[in-house]
This record gives sequence, C-alpha cells and structure tokens, in this order.
Amino acid sequence: MVFQIGATLLDACVLSVLRGEDTYGYSLTQTLRGSLDISESTLYPVLRRLQKEACLTVRDEAYQGRNRRYYSITEKGMEKAREYRGAWEDFRGRVDGLILGGAAS
Repeated sequence: MVFQIGATLLDACVLSVLRGEDTYGYSLTQTLRGSLDISESTLYPVLRRLQKEACLTVRDEAYQGRNRRYYSITEKGMEKAREYRGAWEDFRGRVDGLILGGAAS
C-alpha cells in the first residue's frame, strides 16, 4: 500500500469492524488485512488504547485450553465510530475532488 495509515484512521477501522460483532485480536487482524497492511503488533496497542479510552471492553473466553480475548464496542465507542464515519465521508469527498479532478460524486 502506498499510503500510510494514521492512528485516527486505524481507530475508525477497528471500531467500524467491531460495530458488526465482538471478535478476538487475531480474527480482527485478519479482517483488517483484507483492506489494510497491518500486523498484530500494530493492532494490539490500538486495542489497548481504545480500551483505556472506554471505547472497548474485553473479556476472556476459554478456547481449546487457552484464553481468547474478545473485544466489544461500548456506547462511547459507537459514538466515536459515528463521528469517524461522518468525518471520513467529508474527508473522502474532498480528497476525491482533488485526486479525481472534480469527478467525485
């Protein structure tokens, strides 16, 4: 990928994925990798920060003799995801206008 992904955009992507369902870290990484170049070592600090900001909660569940840490979005996280979505739509429209030369819809 040519473009660098900043922390805010990564937060927006994580929260957006978690709006759909609770998931564990490895699965979340795989989902994000479908669209972004991201590693688990990049993702886990983001998850810890979002948890510290009360945007996520975590729970451990036993799975094949080990624990999996599942992440859930909170109401505060949902609010933040909505804010990010609005900001993204505005940003995307402005950048499309620049890059596509006014051909953006």
